[in-house]
Formats: sequence, C-alpha cells, structure tokens
Amino acid sequence: MNLAAFIAAQRADHAIPYATSCRAVGRSVAWLYKWLARARDGPSARQRRRLRLTEAVISMFWQRKGADGSPRIAERLRREGWRVSDNTVAKIMRERGLAARPGRKRKNTTRQDGGRWHAADRLGRDFSASAANQRWVGDGTEIPTEEGKLQLAAVSDLFSRRIVGYALSEHHDAALALGALQMAVAVRGGTVAGVVMHTDRGSEYTAHLFRAACDRLGIDQSMGRTGSALDNAPAEALFSSLEFELLRLAGPFGTHAQARAAVAAWVDDFNHERLHTANGLRPPVEFEQLDAATQAKIRTQIAEKKQARAAARRKKKKKKAA
Repeated sequence: MNLAAFIAAQRADHAIPYATSCRAVGRSVAWLYKWLARARDGPSARQRRRLRLTEAVISMFWQRKGADGSPRIAERLRREGWRVSDNTVAKIMRERGLAARPGRKRKNTTRQDGGRWHAADRLGRDFSASAANQRWVGDGTEIPTEEGKLQLAAVSDLFSRRIVGYALSEHHDAALALGALQMAVAVRGGTVAGVVMHTDRGSEYTAHLFRAACDRLGIDQSMGRTGSALDNAPAEALFSSLEFELLRLAGPFGTHAQARAAVAAWVDDFNHERLHTANGLRPPVEFEQLDAATQAKIRTQIAEKKQARAAARRKKKKKKAA
C-alpha cells in the first residue's frame, strides 16, 4: 500500500481527516486530492502514452538483442511514427535497467611480422572519407566454437562504415586476409584502383601474397604503429561490437557451420539495419544510396553537432576551473 492509499484508508476506517494525516506525513492536501483523482479516473492520456512508449522501448531493446543504446532506439521508434527524444528513451532505459553493451577491451589477435617491411601510415588517424572506395580499413578476430576456433577477417569502407568484405577460415594467415579483400573488390564492382587499405602490421597484411594482390589491384596499403589500437580505431570499434554481439549474445557456437551462419547474419544486419551515428543514424547501405548533396548535408550537421558539444565541454570545464 502506498502513502496516499494509507491516508485514504485512515479516513475510511478511523474517520481521521485528510488534513491531519497529511500534516503528520509532511504532504499537502492538494497532493492527496491529485492522487485520489488519478485513482478514480485512471491514468491520464500522458501516462497511458508513457506506458505504451515504455513497452515499445523494451520491445525494441530486446528485438535488437541489447545491441542498441538510447539514440539508436529513439531513432528506430521515430521511424515507426513515435515523437520521442533521445533523453526520454534514455530515462526509460535507466528506469528499467536496460543498458547496451559496456565498454570492453578487445583481445589482441594480431600476429606481428618479424620482418622489416611495413607500409607507411597514410591516414594519421584521419578516418574521414568524402566518397565510397577512398579509404578501407581491415582487421580480424577469432570465433571460438566447440569444433575449434574460426578466424574472421573483414574490410570496412570508412565512408559509410559498410562491411564490404569478410572471410572465415581455420587459419590466421594471408590467404584469409586476401579472401576478405577479394570479396570487397567484388562487392565494389571489381575496379578499386586508388583505394587506401589501412590495417595494423599483422603478418597477414605484410605477407607477399597480400601485398602482391594490392599492387595488382592498384590499392595503396597503409599501416598504423605496432601496438597502437587508436591508429586503426574504426576497425577496433567494428570488431568490439562484433565480439560482444556475436560471441556474448549469439554464441557460444557448437559447430563451424553455426558460426559461419551467425557471422553472415550479423554482417547483413550491420549493413542493412544497424543505425550508425556517422551516417546520421542511417544504415550503411541506405546512406550510400542517398544522393551526394544529402550525404554532404548529413555530414555537415554531424560535424556542427560535434563542434557544439566540444564548445559546451570547454565552457563547462572553464566555468568549473574559475
């Protein structure tokens, strides 16, 4: 029984006036009458809407298997016709104990090449791209199964964050990395001369087999420094999401076939359903299908929001220091 119901019961059972009980518990009579009106008339239209919205948020969270935070869930609800802000969705998720994946450091699976050759870093942590097929990033991870580990390599286009190629194998080698690259080339129509392929200095990317394929295709290799995850941050972020959603939510896998099917489904969802902040909360394939003017407008809006947030942080920091 809540406090208001208790006060109402005291009057009904013992004839204690509302004003006396409210003074005793430190509440106003107006507060009590407001509660009595709600109890008599039922939830207001606003409360009923909030209940429906809460149900929609919970449903969307579990439909996305806990992979989406409040901005993405809010955008999905807006696409379904809801008028709702990111902050409202965030508040509902906090109230219901719903949280997207926590930050988690990736296990390093890079096999450093003991040789001397490596490509120069052509990006310098500038991961922007004004069009498709300008800059790709590549990386890999392992998928454990009861039949043994599978190695996964993937290639992502920095323009839209689309996964344009991936390959799975029982071996972590240059042939695996080449398989992902070949798929990316095929998806992009076969002509990719001038693309910058940015990776770490793993042996699969410094091997002659991979280097020769890049030379043949007109792809310029680029590599970050040894042990610096930030030099390939977009690929690290991609595989961090994959490892959480695929291994912790969908796994563990009993067979290689199950793991391969799960990876294919995850990549398809990532490219066609996942809302990306870098694309103005649009999936990669949808973003690529927009005209150039709309793409540029979205990127300008994103940049302006980033600048505004940075200015607000500087102002807050300056005010705190004063």
